[in-house]
Amino acid sequence: MSKTVLMLTPGFPGEMPLFTRGLSEQGATVLGVSNTSVQDLPHIARQHLSDYLQAPDLFTNPTVAIEQIRRWLGSRTVDRVCCLWEPGVEIAAQIREALGVPGQSYQQSLRFRNKDLMKQALAEGGVRVPHHAIASTPAEVWAAAEQVGYPLIIKPIAGAGSMDTFRCDDAADVTKAIAQLGHIAVVDVEEFIDGEEYTYDTVCAGGDIKYFHIAFYRPRPLIARTNEWISPQTLTYRNVDDPKLAGGRAMGEKVLKVLGYDTGFTHMEWYLKADGEAVFGEVAARPPGARTVDLMNYSGDMDLFNGWAEAELHGTFSQKIERKYNTACITKRAHGQGRIQRIVGLEQLRQRFGDAICVVDLLPIGAPRRDWKSTLLSDGYLTIRHPDWETTMAMADAVGTDLNLYAG
Repeated sequence: MSKTVLMLTPGFPGEMPLFTRGLSEQGATVLGVSNTSVQDLPHIARQHLSDYLQAPDLFTNPTVAIEQIRRWLGSRTVDRVCCLWEPGVEIAAQIREALGVPGQSYQQSLRFRNKDLMKQALAEGGVRVPHHAIASTPAEVWAAAEQVGYPLIIKPIAGAGSMDTFRCDDAADVTKAIAQLGHIAVVDVEEFIDGEEYTYDTVCAGGDIKYFHIAFYRPRPLIARTNEWISPQTLTYRNVDDPKLAGGRAMGEKVLKVLGYDTGFTHMEWYLKADGEAVFGEVAARPPGARTVDLMNYSGDMDLFNGWAEAELHGTFSQKIERKYNTACITKRAHGQGRIQRIVGLEQLRQRFGDAICVVDLLPIGAPRRDWKSTLLSDGYLTIRHPDWETTMAMADAVGTDLNLYAG
């Protein structure tokens, strides 16, 4: 019997239409809800929706939005409520509870959104988390800084990625950070962990990890976010049994168990220190962004958009897991300002790497350059893959140095 799924934000961000497709192809009747008009949805999202509701108050007034959803549904019943975009995780949980739909509860969702609650629960469960304190006033930030010690990180207590995140090595840096964080009500002041930054991502069903993936940020996001000239890389590991990854992998399994995660996609970030210690960063009840699910798919010729949908709807995962390749996504930032004038080095890279290049998605000539600080994919990206790790990194570096976009 077909299941009915309420899918929040089925058209945004960029990967959401593919998850919407996955649900539809797994036999679900997919009802879309977002705060934008149906005309704003990409074609692939509209194609796989059976109905759509524009709920203007979805992210601003949950009580009003839930009542609007009730009226719109009428006599229709819902089997699952899905949202794979970070800002919608809590409202999705509230909708589940209001409609009596199984899945992550509101209290559970808070432990995946509120970094203080998250780290409290994990520390009590025996997970190594950075020392931290929350603050909602400048005075509290200063008190937390004294408690945590330098170097430290100041970041929003709820959010995704490294946006509005600041490393502070001394009091002068804290002063600068406070000046730039005026629009954020509550922040997390935490110990800076000096190490490489990795991910541990999963598709779960019924509390079991059906698929997992480990990626490596090169350089770590905080560095990439503060240096415009860098071409950030996300690389996925073919050899997930590498001994140096064992601590993070074991920690990822423990994190999900402590937090009681049941079904869906998860994305965890963790640090590997020089002495081999694995330290928790944060975890989210959603897939990784910036086309990382594509990297997973290219690593084993899979379709995790369908694989997730199968786990969500049926509690099973029948995708064949073959780790054939290391993969890498290299983000490019144009030189100069204005519109893209030239793209240099692409054809030479095509000649050198051939079929190892999976995707080329760069802004076209004449397109306005994007604000590199407000988008993870900047002015475009290349995706590559290769069975050998060292070769994959060398290819990624070549894309970083030899491919250049010029704006003017």
